[in-house]
Amino acid sequence: MKIEKPAQAGTLESNDIYVQLLPAEGEGIEIRLKSVVIKQFGNQIRKVAAQTLSEMGVTECLCLLDDKGALDYTIAARVESAVKRSLC
Repeated sequence: MKIEKPAQAGTLESNDIYVQLLPAEGEGIEIRLKSVVIKQFGNQIRKVAAQTLSEMGVTECLCLLDDKGALDYTIAARVESAVKRSLC
């Protein structure tokens, strides 16, 4: 599935993540991450986001993540919400 409509989920509050999904400029999924803990957990945040997108059948999008220390289940929930909102 290709993301055609921009969507977002989450907040910029502590322990949350703000997710924006945009139509892709190229092929595949591109993840751009800003995080207060990028050095420690950047790879894990990207992995959870990519896995959630894959599980939902997304094959093409630009995913912008602005993390404020969210846990894995919060990241997955926000990405899932953004995908569902893009389908409405």
